[in-house]
Amino acid sequence: AATAETAAEPGRRRRRWARRALTWLAGGWLLLAVANLLISGRFWLWLLPDLLPPLAFCVIPLLLAAAALAVRRAPIAAGLALAGLLVGLPQSGLNPAALGPGPGPVPAGALRIFSWNAEVWNFWDDPEQFYRYLRDQRADVYLLQEYQPADDPAVAAADDARLRAAFPGYTVVAHGELLTLSRLPVVQVRDLPATPAGSGWIDYYRSVKSLRTDLRVGSAVLSVYNVHMPIPLDLSSPFSAYFYRTMRERYTARRVQFAGLTRDLDANPGPVLVAGDFNTSPDMGDMRALTSRLRSAIPANRSFYPTSWNAHWQVQLWRLDWAFTSGQVHVYRYALQRSAGMSDHRAQVLRVGLGDS
Repeated sequence: AATAETAAEPGRRRRRWARRALTWLAGGWLLLAVANLLISGRFWLWLLPDLLPPLAFCVIPLLLAAAALAVRRAPIAAGLALAGLLVGLPQSGLNPAALGPGPGPVPAGALRIFSWNAEVWNFWDDPEQFYRYLRDQRADVYLLQEYQPADDPAVAAADDARLRAAFPGYTVVAHGELLTLSRLPVVQVRDLPATPAGSGWIDYYRSVKSLRTDLRVGSAVLSVYNVHMPIPLDLSSPFSAYFYRTMRERYTARRVQFAGLTRDLDANPGPVLVAGDFNTSPDMGDMRALTSRLRSAIPANRSFYPTSWNAHWQVQLWRLDWAFTSGQVHVYRYALQRSAGMSDHRAQVLRVGLGDS
């Protein structure tokens, strides 16, 4: 009996070690999930944990809970893992609405909105394929980011002429890298933040990351915001002072841009649609500025884990592109579609209508 007891002791020690390790891991993950909820978007250095794929906030606690169940008598670890799952689910980017019944029919007259970060316009692409892809969307309104005319004025003029020829009947609004094309009558245009008249393209590019275009829709005016928030990180060495200096500078620049956008939204009582590349994933607290004011279009998407970046990879883990509406705008369809290999972002395609939904 003593020999059997002695032989079993190493197994008991391994299980005790496993229970302790799982308890520490599950507790640590719970603390990280809570900290992310409280700190993300409020402290520049937290941009590093923000790099986690949002799905991790669901997958990691589930794995920890499964491991705790596999190790006998580990209730504390299991409880901590489940608590981490509950805290993390709202940060995970999951779309529970996709599990429900599909959306109803799209009514006649619903607008088609196409928003896309074109990845430096058609610089790396075949121009014929690029313009054909855009025309094939047959959108009423295009919200395009990273529009970049050529440096040579003569070439830029030729590019502009080609753009206008490709979209006859559309009003072209180009401010810096933001390009809005509209079949609907344009009532007014506003830079956010405002830029002095006569500023050059590079001035617009550096300072204007939201472009508001008010459009006449029947008897109403719809404010459409074309957005491209600054990238939060410079992909240089994390062992250099430059990396952290630019991270802090970009954090400040993003706060300025989000503040300019939300100030305008707060002062705008009319119907609103906001779409673009926010360079912000669902686990980043920056999006509270929009989610607390507007409704996300994501419930109209049919993917349980919708993603938009990096479209060049076989597997995408992040959604950086968002669309929001005010209560007067109803979203009937919302898709994140492939961009024919011409951008690292999927395109956003919405069918929307005005009215009290």
